[in-house]
Amino acid sequence: MASLLHRLGRWCAQHPWRTLTAWIVIIAAAGTSAAVFMKPLTNEFTMPDSRFQTVLEDLKQEIPEAAGAMGPVVFTSEDGFDDAQRQAIATVLEEWRDVDGVADVVDPFATQDDIDAGAEDLKSGTADLDDGQAEIDKGREDLAAGQAEIDAGRAQWESGREQLEANRDQLPADMVAQAEAELDAADQQLTDGQAELDAGRDELDSAQQEIDKGRESLALGQRFSALSDGLRFVNEDNTVALAQVQFDGEATDLDPETGKELQEIGSQLDDAGVGVEYSQVITQDLSSVMGPAEVVGLVVAAVVLLVMLGGLLVAGLPLVMALVGVGVGVGAAMGLTAFVQMNSVTPALALMLGLAVGIDYSLFLINRHRGQLRQGMGVVDSIALANGTSGNAVTFAGLTVIIALAALVVTGVPFLGVMGLVAAGTVVVAVLVAITLTPAILSLLGHRALGRSRGKAKHLDPEEQATPRGWAALVQRHPWLSILGVVAVVAVAAFPVTDLRLGLPDGGSEGAETTAYQAYDLTRENFGAGANGPIVAVATLDEPLAEGETALMTAQVEIGEDLAQVNGTSYVVPFGVSDDRTTLAFQIVPKSGPAEQETVDLVRSLDSAADRIGADNDMELGLTGQTVANIDISQKLADALPVYLLVVVGLSIVLMLLVFRSVLVPLLATAGFLLSIGAAFGVVVAVFQWGVLGSFFGVNDPGPILSFLPILLIGVLFGLAMDYQVFLVTAMREAHVHGEDARRAVVSGFNHSARVVTAAAIIMISVFGGFAFAELMMIRPIGLGLAVGVLVDAFLVRMTLTPAVLSLLGERAWSLPRWLDRLLPEVDVEGAKLERALGVAQGQPTAEPERASASA
Repeated sequence: MASLLHRLGRWCAQHPWRTLTAWIVIIAAAGTSAAVFMKPLTNEFTMPDSRFQTVLEDLKQEIPEAAGAMGPVVFTSEDGFDDAQRQAIATVLEEWRDVDGVADVVDPFATQDDIDAGAEDLKSGTADLDDGQAEIDKGREDLAAGQAEIDAGRAQWESGREQLEANRDQLPADMVAQAEAELDAADQQLTDGQAELDAGRDELDSAQQEIDKGRESLALGQRFSALSDGLRFVNEDNTVALAQVQFDGEATDLDPETGKELQEIGSQLDDAGVGVEYSQVITQDLSSVMGPAEVVGLVVAAVVLLVMLGGLLVAGLPLVMALVGVGVGVGAAMGLTAFVQMNSVTPALALMLGLAVGIDYSLFLINRHRGQLRQGMGVVDSIALANGTSGNAVTFAGLTVIIALAALVVTGVPFLGVMGLVAAGTVVVAVLVAITLTPAILSLLGHRALGRSRGKAKHLDPEEQATPRGWAALVQRHPWLSILGVVAVVAVAAFPVTDLRLGLPDGGSEGAETTAYQAYDLTRENFGAGANGPIVAVATLDEPLAEGETALMTAQVEIGEDLAQVNGTSYVVPFGVSDDRTTLAFQIVPKSGPAEQETVDLVRSLDSAADRIGADNDMELGLTGQTVANIDISQKLADALPVYLLVVVGLSIVLMLLVFRSVLVPLLATAGFLLSIGAAFGVVVAVFQWGVLGSFFGVNDPGPILSFLPILLIGVLFGLAMDYQVFLVTAMREAHVHGEDARRAVVSGFNHSARVVTAAAIIMISVFGGFAFAELMMIRPIGLGLAVGVLVDAFLVRMTLTPAVLSLLGERAWSLPRWLDRLLPEVDVEGAKLERALGVAQGQPTAEPERASASA
């Protein structure tokens, strides 16, 4: 590889204009693909074939109108909504319904009026039934009194009949006839009266049946209403109203232009004195990938380069190379959005990583070239040798980053795999820029690459280089103190990781000044935290429901009551039924916010209760919705984390075995990597979950850490940690191979590489630190984690812990069993064999003659 890169570097140096032209064409192609094929990014996270996705697909199939994404909009009025403001809002809602992609809009005032009217109807229904029952009871009392009169009349009639029969023989015939006629008339009257009473009794029984049916219906209505007790769309003070915009498709399919159009239409409410805040779904706030904070990071990097390289022209070269790399890498990735759905974090991560490694990789090569120029080597020969040595190390370092990022596909989470592949692709471009375009530009610069030090010859003195001084001397004098100090600092930084909770972002994680956060906060304060993240439950019945409203309401109430009994549920809203009456949809509103642990516990409890509720109601219950999706994805990533960490640790040991041909050095490198990861995780948890220095980093509502951040940090920091390990410890190994004892080799290698590694680390920290204040909120914890990880890894692990441990180990650090030495292939990372082949000794100028000036 070193020989190939040596030839490549020479060719690029000899044909700089051809190389430059080729890269201009590549840049143009990447830019064109982005301009022509780029599709909108998304802030949503999905996972095909997952449980929640399967339930959502079933819901889309059975109840399409219930499956579309919901975008809450919050209206505010300081003095309460008046009729004019309500009318203005109604006009806006009507215009929103005509926007492409909008299925319907829930009017908060009309809906609240319906809820209030329904409550009043239940109250009046109860009163009416009570009045009806009172009338029936009064009628029964009257019937009882009438029955008593008839019974008394009947008794009197029977007594008269008995007297007549007893005295019939003594009475004249005409008196008997008259008495019988009177008794017959009385009997008929009593019979008619009894018939009237019986008819009245039948009427009362019929009325009682109606009352009983009414009470059953009222009880069902009351149970139905009780399910959603707490549901409001206008707050009690009449100052905040919550509308719901329902879209045709999922949030991931929402065109940002739709959200912009909704906001443009809503702006007319300013004249009516109505404030409008839009949820995250509508704003699709992807912000600028490159903001002021990121620019500040680049400025700091530029200052470091200027101090190190001593000239504006040469100091700007690594920055330009990095910008070319990210321009091509991110541009090509944007072109792929026509074919692959991409999260907004993906290009931001590629940009962040591409800038950092792009600057560093070019810097390593430029630094080697400048050192060789000072030793008297010719420009083209120096470029070729730098490409074959430092370029070889850059290629190896880049490959470790690429492999670690590409390995994100093993998590089984598509959006994370895409994120890793795009970032890996950008690193590939950064490596190619470093080993092709950088040699070409260095050739054009000639000796101007020396900057202010141009013309000065500085021959390296191996004896001076191996003399303990500065930080290396301090570490060697106090190795145990250095080790304990590093471990103590890392332990303190890593302690918060014991409380790590994973989740995905919601409106509460947005910036305080954003409309998405304002909508989230207003909803939480006025309608409950759970209203920001409802859970959708889908019930698939074994048999279709009977026709009629009563059968539907009964099923909804019975299932809804079971759901409402699960601890953590605030209220349940039935909101859909399929045409074949076999599928019912429910909205479960938690008592807690979507990112809170209580909501996670609720989802787990609902999962546990699903089989029981299903068996009790002859149906199958499934959960979906963005809240469930976030929880399930976070769990999936948490489960994948140990596997991925094991893969990365194993890869670390194997790679370091190949590079350093030692058993202890790879173990030390891997242990140091784990320390860096622990510190990075701990600081991120302290800031973004605990809220330490939250105001400084713009953390409004501390909450769970991005669920994909741990895996992402492991992948990226692994690659970067191996970079520093290679550039520092390889120099120590080479010094040892060339005859220096183990302790002197540590100092010699440290002094040889510390300056450039320090500059490279500061540059990376600056770039990543800038992204810790990014406009895109999801990038901030990633930027902070990477900045802290690089800080700890470069300065504490690689430049303090590693020299201290290697000094204590002495010769044992470089020992390797003979059988393993025979099995391992030779890996010439720093191009030492190439140097020997070219007759270049350490610290000595090349014997190769200066070539003629490079030509195209």
